[in-house]
Amino acid sequence: MPGYSEAEVADRAGLDRAFVGQLARLRIIEPDVAGDYADSDVQRARILQTLEMAGLPLEGLGEALRRGVLTLDFMDIATYDRWSSLSETTYAELSEETGLPVDVLTAIREAMGFAPAVPEDRIRESELEVLPLITIQHEHGFRPSVIERALRVYGESMRRIAETESDWWRDEVMMPLIRAGEGPHALSEVSRELSPTLAGASDQAVLAIYHGQQANAWIRNILEGLESALETAGLYQPPDRVPAICFLDLTGYTRLTEERGDEAAADLARSLSTMVQQRSVRHGGKAIKWLGDGVMFHFPEPAQGVVAALDMVDAAPRLGVSSAHVGLHAGPVLFQEGDYFGRTVNIAARIAEYARPGEVVVSQEVVDASTGSGLAFTEIGPVDLKGVAGAMQLHSARRGE
Repeated sequence: MPGYSEAEVADRAGLDRAFVGQLARLRIIEPDVAGDYADSDVQRARILQTLEMAGLPLEGLGEALRRGVLTLDFMDIATYDRWSSLSETTYAELSEETGLPVDVLTAIREAMGFAPAVPEDRIRESELEVLPLITIQHEHGFRPSVIERALRVYGESMRRIAETESDWWRDEVMMPLIRAGEGPHALSEVSRELSPTLAGASDQAVLAIYHGQQANAWIRNILEGLESALETAGLYQPPDRVPAICFLDLTGYTRLTEERGDEAAADLARSLSTMVQQRSVRHGGKAIKWLGDGVMFHFPEPAQGVVAALDMVDAAPRLGVSSAHVGLHAGPVLFQEGDYFGRTVNIAARIAEYARPGEVVVSQEVVDASTGSGLAFTEIGPVDLKGVAGAMQLHSARRGE
């Protein structure tokens, strides 16, 4: 492993050299017998700056470390290499070198959970690992806005995973040791033994689940593409009697589960799950899967799907969710391994995105299939939905008089 001078520690951490010198004088970071500092000292320096900015005195931290009241030994564990050092290249220089838009490059830092960067900032070494992906996208003509959106989605999804991991580490590892009166060195030892094992297993699990989600998304694209090609070639005729796909969006569900803590979140999840199962089954449908803040349903009879949707929108606020809204579309669907795919599913999801809080919005196909049901519909008009070719005639549903 390379050794660094005090100046190099400051440079790689992006810190003022005087600050690093102060850490050395307080013996918060210490060189080896050859006078060199390690990679972990770069990480320590960055963390200590964060602690100082949060109001913790460096002198007090140094004294606590000397007395053994605190320890930063866990920073030597390989899994704590997440705090990446700065490279020698700025975003502006990398943009000039690669031809990639500088706004796309700076979006990488936001995806990793840090404050927005400016072109003159130096890119971190870990951020360079994202470069191959966006280079391929750029070379194949992906719009910058699409690349930036993908980075934001990656970042938000990974943030939730990382925060969940941090929560159970605190609640299941740290706090039991602290309550048992164990000192910092015991916690450091547990970290040294458990952290690498958990980190490796977590990486493996996250990648496996991600690949599963990819397979699900890719089969949807494959099936929808084949469906469109066959229909265009006149080799596929949609059936006369078609089901409905329904998307229920529970506004603020994820935020509520994060705010209330594990037990309250579990209670809310159970209550909502029971509600959506009962309402859907009662009207001949079934819940297919949870999707973030919402649920996807399949109803053989579109009119029954509308009635179930109205029931669920009424019931959701009573369970603690601020509001709910629903989109429904009727049409042919493709079925595989318990899931449904096709344009009908995509359009129903887009209609749900359009619906306002407390509203059940349906397509003209649902209205046509609901004749004689006693339901009432108010025409919204032609609406352009994201990702759907051509305007769609939408209606707001309600119970009849």
